[in-house]
Amino acid sequence: MNTRTGRVGVGIIGAGVIAAQYLGQLTTFPDVTVHAIGDLRPEAAKARAEEYGVPHHGGVETVLENPEVEIVVNLTIPAAHHAVSSAILAAGKHVWSEKPLTTTREDAADLLRVAEEKGLRIGCAPDTVLGAGVQTSLRTLASGAIGEARSAVARFRSPGPESWHPNPDFLFQVGAGPLYDIGPYYLTALVMAYGPVTSVSAVGSRASATRTIGSGPRTGETFEVEVPTHVNGLLRFASGATGAVEFSFDDPIGRPHVLELTGSTGTIGLPDPNVFDGPTQVAQRGDKDWSEHKAVGAGSSDSRSNRALPPHDLQVGRGLGVLEMARAIRAGRPHRLTGELADHVLDIMISLDEATHTPESVTVASTVAAPALLDEDFDPHAATL
Repeated sequence: MNTRTGRVGVGIIGAGVIAAQYLGQLTTFPDVTVHAIGDLRPEAAKARAEEYGVPHHGGVETVLENPEVEIVVNLTIPAAHHAVSSAILAAGKHVWSEKPLTTTREDAADLLRVAEEKGLRIGCAPDTVLGAGVQTSLRTLASGAIGEARSAVARFRSPGPESWHPNPDFLFQVGAGPLYDIGPYYLTALVMAYGPVTSVSAVGSRASATRTIGSGPRTGETFEVEVPTHVNGLLRFASGATGAVEFSFDDPIGRPHVLELTGSTGTIGLPDPNVFDGPTQVAQRGDKDWSEHKAVGAGSSDSRSNRALPPHDLQVGRGLGVLEMARAIRAGRPHRLTGELADHVLDIMISLDEATHTPESVTVASTVAAPALLDEDFDPHAATL
């Protein structure tokens, strides 16, 4: 049972590129305090801590042994997620993990079991689905605007991250690739819209056996590609709806991202689920064009325009899920982006991966209840604790 009150203490393990995005938000939310940053490279943790005014930095133990830290944000590479999250739970702290939760079903089940035994929580990215963009679309769906759910289309096509990421190797290793790196944004949104997936079919391919780094100190260095870099899949939902998904790092110029929900009377076009804001588009049968619904909720342009905040505070980003979990801990209620939700999304992705090796469909054994929508007046920058 949680007996603490006031601001929730947060620690971060992993001081890489993504840490800056989390710290840029978490250090501005009045309901949480970032106490410590740890990394296998203490000098990297020191640099991040100094950049964002975090008082403690060092190795991983700096975070795990800090008594003020209640939630630890695991920003390590996917292959390390299970080991690091296990250490966090062993230290008696709640886990927020970057996606995917783990790289295997067995490791995910282990984390959920240990967390339940210890009375601790697991939350997992992507928290973009809590942003005003996707939440407004989900509220539109719930209102019956397109009738009964029938189908969905999700499409992400890009050249891949090696052109801009200084250390992109891990994004092409087991547990990554476009399916595991990009898939969670779209698949989490789809599960929140249509409920759990029961089976999948898929095909996959790899455009090249190697990639070349295009920026940073390793520019020009090549590395091996271990996973499919293009995956097409079909989803069957327990609700009876179906979905077609495409995740690719093989398109040389990139294409507009697509996420659409079609019902018995119309279609909802969601904003890019990789970001937190953006309009919802709706078209009914017989319409000549989309009608646009402005995003309403956490991080929307309307909510930001009414705030006298410095420029770096004006965009809600990564860390929104950590904040929502922190408030849920203090309130003694379930948080929304649970380990169970992340486990089901992981199961879908592993099943899609397995389906690329067989002409048969693959059963998704796990299931989950879609989380409640975020309140429209959820304000990340309000002090509520």
